Amino acid sequence: MTELFTTPFGATSTAADVVAGVDLTGRRAIVTGGSSGLGVETARALAAAGAAVTLAVRDVAAGKQVADDLIASTGNEQILVAPLDLADQSSVAAFVSAWSGQLHILVNNAGIMATPLLRNAQGWEMQLATNHLGHFALAVGLHSALAAAGDARIVAVSSVGHINGDVDFDDLNFDRRPYDPWLAYGQSKTANILFAVEAAKRWASDGITANALNPGRITSTNLGRHIGDIAAAPASFEPTSTDVSWKTIEQGAATSVLLAASPLLAGVTGRYFEDCQEAGPNQPGVRRGVAAYALDPEAATRLWQVSTDLINPTTH
Repeated sequence: MTELFTTPFGATSTAADVVAGVDLTGRRAIVTGGSSGLGVETARALAAAGAAVTLAVRDVAAGKQVADDLIASTGNEQILVAPLDLADQSSVAAFVSAWSGQLHILVNNAGIMATPLLRNAQGWEMQLATNHLGHFALAVGLHSALAAAGDARIVAVSSVGHINGDVDFDDLNFDRRPYDPWLAYGQSKTANILFAVEAAKRWASDGITANALNPGRITSTNLGRHIGDIAAAPASFEPTSTDVSWKTIEQGAATSVLLAASPLLAGVTGRYFEDCQEAGPNQPGVRRGVAAYALDPEAATRLWQVSTDLINPTTH
């Protein structure tokens, strides 16, 4: 195994810490889910460093309120809002078609967790449709804009929840197996990592890097709105190790911002980070590290093909 990549930052570092001294003037960024939680803080840090940031959000009115706040707090007026519903492939296509010019940073941040069994218009299970397939279609659709930048970065926000489950290629959408909201969430988060692994390989010649991350356990975001109090989560969701602690939103956004903006990460690709460091292998009973199946290059290639077939059903 290659040596793990390390940085001077850690679990308590904030988004502002990791971007201090970084100049993103002239660089364009998209943050999905940029109107709440980690997305707001990720966008704030990128904007504070001078990037032009587009908040890709379902609720445009809420996005505009956030944009006004970010402009006021950062002094950067290059903050735009655009509609994007990741569960709706037509919405993704419209967002892509409206984009013009280069794209330097794509932060696939939006996500849903532990929903009841829901399906989108294509019949896809909603967590997979939103967390993976929507972001997959977005990244593929924006590939030419990313390639035009010459040194673009894709950041896939995954979760330690990926250790709850691998991708079930025989029943991706729970058409046959009993639906379990945590298995579905785990599958979608594993898919986020596998996407980064394959994008890193396929798009290396375009100068595009792609990395995934676990932001950590955040004190308060909209992600857990379907489970109420964290105590409602199954025991398997709770850490059994003492080295996992709650983070503020500012700390939770740090690893995303590090991967998106820090010069330290130039050329680093296809890896999974947590607490601003590349994560080692997951150990049984510990809610840290990365599962081997999430970095499996064969599974990554297979998922890319399956995802391509799903979002382009008329091309085969």
